[in-house]
Amino acid sequence: MAEVGEPVIDTPPASAGSARYRLRPGVTLRQHAARGTLINGAFMTGLTGLTFVKGFLLAAFLTPSDYGIWGILLISLGTLTWLKQIGVPDKYVQQDEEDQELAFQRAFTMELIVNSILFVILLAAVPLMAVAYGNSELILPGFALALLIPAGQLQVPFWILYRRMQFARQRIYQAVDPVVAFIVTVVLAVAGFGYWALVVGVLVGSWMGALVALLTTPYRLRIRYDRGTLRSYARFSAPLFVASVGGIVIAQASIFFGEDALGLAGAGAITLAAQITQMTGRVDQVLSATLYPVICTVRDRRALLFETFVKSNRLALMWALPFGVGLALFTSDLVHLVLGDEWTGAILIVQATAIAAALSQLGFNWTSYCRALDDTRPIGIATLVQASAFVCTIPMFYVWGAEGFAASTIITVLVSLAVRGYFLRRIFRGFGMARHAIRALATVVPAVAAVAVARALEGAGERGWGVALTELALFVGFTGAATWAFERDLLREAISYLRRRRAVTEPLPA
Repeated sequence: MAEVGEPVIDTPPASAGSARYRLRPGVTLRQHAARGTLINGAFMTGLTGLTFVKGFLLAAFLTPSDYGIWGILLISLGTLTWLKQIGVPDKYVQQDEEDQELAFQRAFTMELIVNSILFVILLAAVPLMAVAYGNSELILPGFALALLIPAGQLQVPFWILYRRMQFARQRIYQAVDPVVAFIVTVVLAVAGFGYWALVVGVLVGSWMGALVALLTTPYRLRIRYDRGTLRSYARFSAPLFVASVGGIVIAQASIFFGEDALGLAGAGAITLAAQITQMTGRVDQVLSATLYPVICTVRDRRALLFETFVKSNRLALMWALPFGVGLALFTSDLVHLVLGDEWTGAILIVQATAIAAALSQLGFNWTSYCRALDDTRPIGIATLVQASAFVCTIPMFYVWGAEGFAASTIITVLVSLAVRGYFLRRIFRGFGMARHAIRALATVVPAVAAVAVARALEGAGERGWGVALTELALFVGFTGAATWAFERDLLREAISYLRRRRAVTEPLPA
C-alpha cells in the first residue's frame, strides 16, 4: 500500500477524452477527496436535520390519518422505486469514453428507458394499492406522485458534476429540491391542505431541482439509443437489479413475517429498530458518495485501490462500530428512560439489529469497487445468498419469537460477511476479513469491558439517568482513547489532507 506522502494521481489517463475532474492549483486528489467528504457530510447532515425538523413541524398541523395516507403512499410506491436502482449512474461515472457528451446522452437514454418502465408500473400499481387498502383516497395523490419520475429524469445532469467530482456545486444545486420541498410543505400544512401538503411539497421541490439541472447542464439533453451501449448497461445492471429484488424481499419479508409471528407490536419493534440503527451507516454513506468517482479514476492501480478501500473502511468503522455496539449496550436504558416501558419487548430486537448494523460496515463499500471494476455479478450473488439465508431463518420467528428474529438477524449478517470476504479476496489478494474485523473491534472492546465492570460493581439496583450517563461517558472515553491508540496515524493523515499544500501529480499509465 502507498505510504503517507506518496505522490498522488491528479491527472486523467492520456486516452481520456475530457478531464474527469478539475483540481485547483496546489490541491492533490487526496485533499480534494477529503474536502469532498466534508461537503457531502455537511449536505447529508443538513438534509437529515431538515427532515427531522419538518417531521416535528408537520405533526402540529397534520392529523394521524393524514400521516397514515402519506405513509401508505410512501411505503407502497417507494418500495417499487427500488427497482430502478440498477446502476445506470454508476456505469456512467465508471466509463471513460472519448466523447463525454455522447456518453452522457447515452446514459440519459438508458435512464429514460428505465424510468419509462417504472412510470408505467407505478401508474398500474396505484389503483391496485387503493383496492388492497380499501381506500379510494389514495388514487389521486398516488397518480400525482408518479410525476416524480419525469422530474428525477430531468435531474440526470447532476451526474456530470458527480463524475467530475465537483462536489460543492453538485450539492448546492441538489439542495434546491429538499429546501423548496420543506418550505412548500410547511406553508401548505399551516394553510390546512392536509396530506396534500406533503404530496405537493415533494413534487414542487423535485421539479424545481429539475429546473436547476436544466439551466446548469453543460451537455445537451438528447436521446441517443445504441445497441452496444444497451448491452453494456444491461450486463452492468442485471446483477444490480437482482440485488434490488433481494433487498426488497428482505425488507418486505421481515415486516410481513415479523408481524405474522410476533404480532403488531413485533412489527413495531422491527420498524423502531430499523429507524434507530439508520445512523450507523451515515459515515459510510458520506464516504461512498465521495470515493466512487475517485476509485473509478484510479481503478487500474490495484495497490492504490486497496489503500483507499482499507483506509475508508477504517475511518467508517471508527463511527459505525462504537455507535452500533454502544446502542446495543444502552438499549435497555433508552427504552426504560426515554421511550417507555411499553417498548420493553423491542429491546432484544433493537440490540440484535444494532449489532448487525455495526458488523455490516465491515467492508461496507466493496460494491463500489465491483462497480468501478465493471464486474457487478458478485453484488447480485451476494445479495441472493443473503436473502436466501434470511428466508431460511424465518421459521425461527415462529419457534422462538423475538429471540428467533434476533438470531435470524445475526445469522443473516454473518452469512453476508462471509460471502463479502470471499469476493474481496478475489479483488484484493491478501485481504483478510478476520484481520480487518479484529483491528476494528479492538477500538471498542476496552469500552465494553469497562462498562461491564462498572455494571458488575453497581449490582442489581435501580438504574437512573445518572448511572446511565456515567456509563455512557465511560464508554465514549474508553472508545476515544482506544481509537487514538490504534488509529492515530490514520487520523493524522486524514486531517493532513484538509490542509492546503502544493500538489504533486503522477499520470496514470495509458
